[in-house]
Amino acid sequence: MKGFAVRASSNAEWSENTWDAFVQGHPFSHPLQLSAWGRFKEAFGWKSERLGLFVSSDLAAGAQILYRRLPGLPLKFAYVPRGPLLDWDNTAQVAALFAAIHQQARQRGALMLRIEPELKDFPEHRQRMVDLGFAPAPHAIQPQTTVWIDLLPSEEEILARMKQKWRYNVRLAGRKGVVVRQGDAADVERFIELMQVTGQRKDFGVHDPEYYRTFWRMFAPAGHAALFAAEFEDEMLAGILVARLGDKAYYFYGASGNKRRNLMPSHLLQWEAMRWAKANGCTGYDLWGVPDEVGLNPDAPVPDPPEGMWGVWRFKRGFGGEIVRYVGAWDKPYYPFVLPLARRIGV
Repeated sequence: MKGFAVRASSNAEWSENTWDAFVQGHPFSHPLQLSAWGRFKEAFGWKSERLGLFVSSDLAAGAQILYRRLPGLPLKFAYVPRGPLLDWDNTAQVAALFAAIHQQARQRGALMLRIEPELKDFPEHRQRMVDLGFAPAPHAIQPQTTVWIDLLPSEEEILARMKQKWRYNVRLAGRKGVVVRQGDAADVERFIELMQVTGQRKDFGVHDPEYYRTFWRMFAPAGHAALFAAEFEDEMLAGILVARLGDKAYYFYGASGNKRRNLMPSHLLQWEAMRWAKANGCTGYDLWGVPDEVGLNPDAPVPDPPEGMWGVWRFKRGFGGEIVRYVGAWDKPYYPFVLPLARRIGV
């Protein structure tokens, strides 16, 4: 690792202030690499550690690594969400950072490492993963395919790119008296109630209420998250939690009730979140996850009825964004025959 100084710690002086400034300014920046995300995951059984490559006193590359003990084993699963953060064209930097990551992961007792870099799914990027000794993971942890809304055009142009029905629904909600406002900690509790309703209606699992409370506490005070509530006559009909970092915003969690769904509160919510992101200097808004089949074939037919993520796609595609597929999750084993074992226990 000639030319680089390596520092790794979960609580060193540089860890949070310097680290978060580095993450925010990096071309591949993502909220899941912020120190707040590490602290957030620590509240739910993970351990986090940040590792950096320094040139003189400048942080040049790094990774926030999450560790979780594997059930029934004295070993750990190491995971880098939406990272590492580096210059992928700088061969020396790539080699030095991965050498440091592997060394640290082994020292922490990791059975294997999984990474999900913020790289688009191009053949050269997949080959780069193979050249680094990684194999494709059986499944992604974060969405591999998503939809990005370009916020650089005017509001009128952004609306014009939506499907006609979506523009109509956005305006319908406003005409019918739906109001969207930014929420506070008290509104998080109302959001949690709606999340339970959403899970029951759509038959999918939701996180424990403390998960959403903790996310709010970790991200909102620093301006990295906002809650938007769609109300009608002071009743919350729907809500979304949106993350923000640098010039990008991300739709993370959404919930809606069973009442007055004909007022289209979710359409107006997304539009107002986009307007908020644009007003705060964001150039892109990530609708955060659609079926991966769409990334492979944008014209893939929607099943009837649209089950699971297909219902999500039917909603999100109407906003007129760009489908983006990332290179996905990749695994690096540290012991012979480890991948079959790890995959049997569900990592």
